Amino acid sequence: MSEAVLRLLQLASPALPVGGFGYSEGLEFLVQTGRLADVAAAGEWLEAELQRGCLAIEAAALRPLRNALRQWRTAAAEGGPARDEALAAVRRWDGWLLAQREAPELRAQFRQMGGSLLRLLQDLGFPLPERLDLAWPAAWAWAGLALDLEPLAVVEGYLYAWTAGQISAAVRLVPLGPTEGQRLQLRLAPLLARRARELLATEPASLHSGGVGASLAQLGHGELYSRLFRS
Repeated sequence: MSEAVLRLLQLASPALPVGGFGYSEGLEFLVQTGRLADVAAAGEWLEAELQRGCLAIEAAALRPLRNALRQWRTAAAEGGPARDEALAAVRRWDGWLLAQREAPELRAQFRQMGGSLLRLLQDLGFPLPERLDLAWPAAWAWAGLALDLEPLAVVEGYLYAWTAGQISAAVRLVPLGPTEGQRLQLRLAPLLARRARELLATEPASLHSGGVGASLAQLGHGELYSRLFRS
């Protein structure tokens, strides 16, 4: 196994201390309102988000984010217009992706997880060129660049980490048995690989989100009487 694969596994591991286990991204609302009650429904929900949700836009944006971050890293030491332009591009992509998410809880999640990942990378010896707050997708793109991962692997890891997190939440909420959860993860693997290849070659601005139900579920989560998850 190559060193790059091991770095990708570390980044996508549920043991990564960024707090992802505390979020369901609307899944808890769906379970409590009876709209997601078994493994078939969970699979359909995950497939829909992979195909038509905001997740796809974020994954497609990892490549241009990586390019902007690389340019910023190169120009930061020299300063001047090149540094300012590259930094502006990073900020623009980061803000644009954060604006795709309607629910305040989810925006807070992205800020928290992004900040946690950047602090972890700094402690591991991979700081940003300058101090900057970035949300989760941009922080993930920086992690891929800093760890010298191939662009396709960065997109695959992003999709995998999201899917694994959602399945972990579903195992606790639906509930699914752990074997059913693993069976679902295995079944989604071909779709994850195909979508990663497609999204790597897609201009993110050409995509739109059809995840209206996901957005409503995320907004509804804040009104639940009792909650296990933060989103």
